[in-house]
Amino acid sequence: MLEIENVSKDMGEFVLKDASLTVNDGEYLVIIGPTGAGKTILLETLAGIYPPDSGRVVLNGRDITNALPRERNICMVYQDYMLFPHLTVAENIGFGLRNRKMDPAEIERKVNDAARFLCIDHLLHRHPETLSGGEQQRAAIARAVVMEPALLLLDEPLSALDGQTREKLRKELRRLHDLYRITVIHVTHNFEEVFSLADRVVVIRGGEIVQVGEPHEVFRKPNCEFVANFVGVENLFRGACVCRGGLCEIDAEGVRIVSATCSENGTATATVRPEDILVSRAPLDSSAQNSLKGRIETIADNGTVVRITVDAGIPFVVVLTRRGVVDLGLAEGDEVWITFKASSVHVF
Repeated sequence: MLEIENVSKDMGEFVLKDASLTVNDGEYLVIIGPTGAGKTILLETLAGIYPPDSGRVVLNGRDITNALPRERNICMVYQDYMLFPHLTVAENIGFGLRNRKMDPAEIERKVNDAARFLCIDHLLHRHPETLSGGEQQRAAIARAVVMEPALLLLDEPLSALDGQTREKLRKELRRLHDLYRITVIHVTHNFEEVFSLADRVVVIRGGEIVQVGEPHEVFRKPNCEFVANFVGVENLFRGACVCRGGLCEIDAEGVRIVSATCSENGTATATVRPEDILVSRAPLDSSAQNSLKGRIETIADNGTVVRITVDAGIPFVVVLTRRGVVDLGLAEGDEVWITFKASSVHVF
C-alpha cells in the first residue's frame, strides 16, 4: 500500500499542495488534470527525484520520504522512453538487474520472459534507434517490469505513439497488470486510457487533488464545476434548487430541470452528459422526468459523433451518431424535443 500524507512541493511553476492519497496494493490508479497541474511532480516526488517540502510518503509500511531513489523499489517510465542508445534491447531491459548483480542466467530468463510478453523478443539484439516508438516504449516498460517494483510509475507512456500503436500498447498494459498485479500510477491526458485501465482516477488542478473515485463516478458525478468541465460534461446549469419527495428541481434561467440527486435547498449546479440526452421530433412516451422543446442551433460533425446544440431556453449539447442524425433528418433551425432521466442529472 502507498500512503501519500500531506505532501507539498514548490518548484515555482509547478507545485504540489498538501496532497494526500492512498493507493491499494495491485491497484491501477490513473491521474488526470490540465497541463502544469502537478501530475509529473507528484510522480517524481514519489520516485525520490525531488524531496517533498513537507509531508511524507509511506510504501508498504516503510517511510521512504527521504530514501534514495535506488532504495525505494519504485520504477518510472516516461513518454520519451529514455533507453540507452549504446546498449541493445536485451542490455537495456536487463540494466537494472545487472546493477543488482543478479545471476546472468536469471537475468537472461527474466529479460526473455518480459520481452516475449511484450512481443519484442525478436528485437533483443537490436539497438533503440532501429526501433519504432511503440517498440521502444515496450522495451522501456519491460526494463521496469523485470525489476519487480513495488510501485510502477507511468508518465504519459502512450502519448507519443500513433493511434493504432497506442491502442495495442494500452491493451498490453492492461494484460500486464492483470498478470503481475503491480501497483501502478499512470499519468495521462487520454480519457480512453482512464476507462480501459483505471481502477480509480484522480483529478489534479493547481497542485491540489480535487476528486478521487472510480472512472464512472468522476465522469458522471463530478464534485465541482472544474471537474465537470474537464471531463466533458458540458451541460452545466446553475440555479435555485428545491428538494421534495426524493427529487430536486433546479430553476435554471426559467427552465425546470429535475434530478434524482438531491442537494440542499439553495443554489446548486446541475450537470447532464451530452450522451445521456435523447433527441426526437415529437415528445417521447417515456417516464423520464425531463422533456423540453427546443430548436437546433448548430450541428457539428466530429467524425465519430455529431454534436448538436439545442436551445430549449438554455443551450443543451447533445451527442448523436451520424446515422441517428440522418435517420431523424435533423438540420439547423429544426424544432425538436430533448429528453433525459432525472437519474442522469447530477447536482453539486
